[in-house]
Amino acid sequence: MLDKLESLSVRLRELDEAVSQPDLAKDPQRYRELMRERSRLAVIDRAYEDYKSLAAAVSGARELASDDSDAEMRDLAREELRGLEERKTALEARLQELIAPRDPLADKPAIMEIRAGTGGEEAALFAADLYRMYSRYADRRGWKIEVMDASGTELGGFREIVFSVTGEAVYENLRWESGVHRVQRVPATEGSGRIHTSAVTVAVLPEMEETEIEIRDQDIRVDVMRASGPGGQSVNTTDSAVRITHLPTGLIVHCQDEKSQIKNRAKAMRILRARLFELEDAKRQAERAAERKSMVGSGDRSERIRTYNFPQNRVTDHRIDLTLYKLDLAMEGDIGEIIDGLVRSAREELMRASSSAGQGQESRAT
Repeated sequence: MLDKLESLSVRLRELDEAVSQPDLAKDPQRYRELMRERSRLAVIDRAYEDYKSLAAAVSGARELASDDSDAEMRDLAREELRGLEERKTALEARLQELIAPRDPLADKPAIMEIRAGTGGEEAALFAADLYRMYSRYADRRGWKIEVMDASGTELGGFREIVFSVTGEAVYENLRWESGVHRVQRVPATEGSGRIHTSAVTVAVLPEMEETEIEIRDQDIRVDVMRASGPGGQSVNTTDSAVRITHLPTGLIVHCQDEKSQIKNRAKAMRILRARLFELEDAKRQAERAAERKSMVGSGDRSERIRTYNFPQNRVTDHRIDLTLYKLDLAMEGDIGEIIDGLVRSAREELMRASSSAGQGQESRAT
């Protein structure tokens, strides 16, 4: 581990020099990539410096603890040593986590799609609640949200809403939100006070750069039409809505959120690139085959990754068996404990897989 940390410190110094080069201003995409890497390595380097200071303190305390010439000082040193060693062990675990293999997509921005599933108008209202929850969480993280397309209902819900999220380590954190979210509550439209169960599906896709996913003009058909809102009333009187069909795959993307046809087309192309990358990635990696279908599901009540129970003020993530009785706070964006738990679980699994692969290589070599 120490060799790895030393090499990362060297890499950080190389990045400091690289980002200071004036020629880099001509390549903003490369600059962003280097700065993202530098930001991640700076966190590791600070923890490593803390670790080295702590290791020196442990070494000093051990010397004092083994000195029998002063019994009182020896006992004090031994007591201090126990605390220092506990902190050192915790910091070692933290460093192992920080240098664990990361998904190459971890630092990508994300495109999120929230769709009402089973439950009619109540599901649409909860889709709007989830969008608000993610918006509040993004504000807490200093991330930026941009609505790309939305289909609303008369009561203020969403049949569907698509939006982008940009910021540090967005995809690494939000990718685990993909799946079916089940809500149990008394709907605003329910007069008898009965608790209903509804479902909303969430998909999270990494947003790709134009240079990463090439889309040829001859492979798409672009249709323009007049945008419409809830109930079918006209939103504007120009043909600003855009529907793009990717002919080789049959993927269709619709965008009408902007009044400008040019802006709607640009947003639709961003969504299309994300969906095309997903298809290509599924072909390359068997374990992620048909990822979007598996993570979104059918929207049926029986499929869920998380349950939001309003009568009990309870939110439960079924993948990591985490239950919190603060649903009211979660709906205001306080979901960091859940997301951090999911990220930590994924990293631990990745570390176990990496360790198993390494042991397998060693056994084959012998």
